[in-house]
Amino acid sequence: MEGEAATNTDRTGLWSLVVPLKPLARAKSRLTQATGALLRPRLALAFAQDTVAAALACRAVRDVVVVTDDPVAAAALTELGALVVPDRPGAGLNAALVHGARAARDRRPAAAVAALNADLPALRPAELSRVFDFAAEFARTFVADSAVVGTTFLSASAGVELRPDFGGPSRARHLVSGAVEITSAGIDSVRRDVDTGDDLRAALALGVGPHTAGCLAADVPVGDR
Repeated sequence: MEGEAATNTDRTGLWSLVVPLKPLARAKSRLTQATGALLRPRLALAFAQDTVAAALACRAVRDVVVVTDDPVAAAALTELGALVVPDRPGAGLNAALVHGARAARDRRPAAAVAALNADLPALRPAELSRVFDFAAEFARTFVADSAVVGTTFLSASAGVELRPDFGGPSRARHLVSGAVEITSAGIDSVRRDVDTGDDLRAALALGVGPHTAGCLAADVPVGDR
């Protein structure tokens, strides 16, 4: 039963993490005003690279499944060690997450699975580990974004359907679905997704990963124009 303690999840090394990524030409469109049209798709890829690299370095993560139809992103994220599967449903974010979770469980039927946004460039492996330590105790859990409106992380223990409902005010919908909200201290980097120039400045203040830092090395101004 959702919200009750789950006992079938080994806390170390058994989570499969699903990361969805739009084609880069369409990703992070709200950043265009802050970064310009040329930098935006490069930043979207850099965000995903830093997210996936941090996730793979997390002690609780066994594998990362990226769902994308973008060939450039697929090559870059495969090089990092992710398994990339095409977005065969082509029916939006939540369908992609269901597809990715199914792909993870096709490989490991007893896997506990989680979904994570691809736009967490400041993600810290230790902070993600804290999230998984909490998630291991419940059938389904989630982390709200820094605005406490959307969702950046959703988990389902072994044998439990993920049932993602991302997009817009998804925090409220995930609460209604019975998922337990993770409100622990010290997980700011798991909450800090990036959609706008203000979000990017906040992520930079936390400290972004090397791919995002490299993209911004030319000292391109970041600000909503």
